[in-house]
Amino acid sequence: MDADYKVKIEVFEGPLDLLLYLIKKDEVDIYSVSIERITNQYLEYLNTFRMLDLEIAGEFVVMAANLIYIKSRSLLPVDQEPPEEESDEEDPRWDLIRQLIEYKKFKDAAMQLQRWEIAQEGIIPRIAGKPTLNDAETLLKEEVGIFDLISAFQKVLRKLEKRREDLREIFEENFTVSEKIDFILETITPERPATFSSLFAAAASRTEIVVTFLALLELMRLKQLRVIQVAPFADIEIERVIL
Repeated sequence: MDADYKVKIEVFEGPLDLLLYLIKKDEVDIYSVSIERITNQYLEYLNTFRMLDLEIAGEFVVMAANLIYIKSRSLLPVDQEPPEEESDEEDPRWDLIRQLIEYKKFKDAAMQLQRWEIAQEGIIPRIAGKPTLNDAETLLKEEVGIFDLISAFQKVLRKLEKRREDLREIFEENFTVSEKIDFILETITPERPATFSSLFAAAASRTEIVVTFLALLELMRLKQLRVIQVAPFADIEIERVIL
């Protein structure tokens, strides 16, 4: 792995976005969320960020500490819970749930405003000509967020662990991000898109998977690739961007 090659990608979503993503992925109601489960999933994502050497904001770490505290509180017997200063709240989850509900309201409102803006673009004429899009390029496909990519990356690693016993030991494997960038650009052409999992089908080690994923992130940052899903949590598709 090329230690001198640093992949930088801006993670616009914050810790509350990650929690909402995990709740949506588990298809549970916010009020019914399991603190133990969501804490374990959240920490797994943070460990993956660190393994990939991606920069994360301090608020992610603060949320991790808060989740661990709430989890520890929820595991204590009622008669052993530490007293709260003038607090009537018995359920330590409530403050977090309230934050998630309020944040989701703002996110939903922002999405609605964005829909109105898109609809308005079709009504109010622009000076510049509006490009003609094919059906495959409409809003039926949604852009993939960093959490979706991390989730797909984790699935690839789990598959490798399951079949590791069938693999021969590989000695002194050296992969670089630059080489994997070339591999991805050769594999994915404007005429031939690919699925996320197909990029890792031939990978035989954890190092190769990590470097390939970093190369994918770099190409996304350079706007050479477009990563989409036809539906939430569906297979991720990767297309070349025609400049």
